[in-house]
Amino acid sequence: MAPPPYAIYGTVGLPFDQADQRIREALGGEGFDLLTEVDVRATLRKRIDVDILKYSILGACIPRLAHQAILCEADIGLLLPCNVVVRELDAGHTVVAAIDPVQQLQLSHNAALGPIAAEVRERLARAVARVCEI
Repeated sequence: MAPPPYAIYGTVGLPFDQADQRIREALGGEGFDLLTEVDVRATLRKRIDVDILKYSILGACIPRLAHQAILCEADIGLLLPCNVVVRELDAGHTVVAAIDPVQQLQLSHNAALGPIAAEVRERLARAVARVCEI
């Protein structure tokens, strides 16, 4: 199956926990703070009693760039932070994917956000690539 067109996407031959740790480190190295963390697997198990493979959503943000975006458009927080997904394929393979912020922020129709989104995209792409290089 092809990656979705709105994603910066990679797979890595690592167990989920190692891939998760690597993306957290890579994001930090690119200046991102993690604002939110959702353990989708635990939530689904608790709320609707279903079991899926390990699956987490990390909400990543670069404070300086988020501030610039807010100055361009006060309600841009509706499109922030950038989600990063870590999901288990099997015991030794994991998907690491991030939203493409260029596509995400196009919803605003505010051209001033373009350069900010482009910088965030470059940083997310480097972080995902760093995880997927073994």
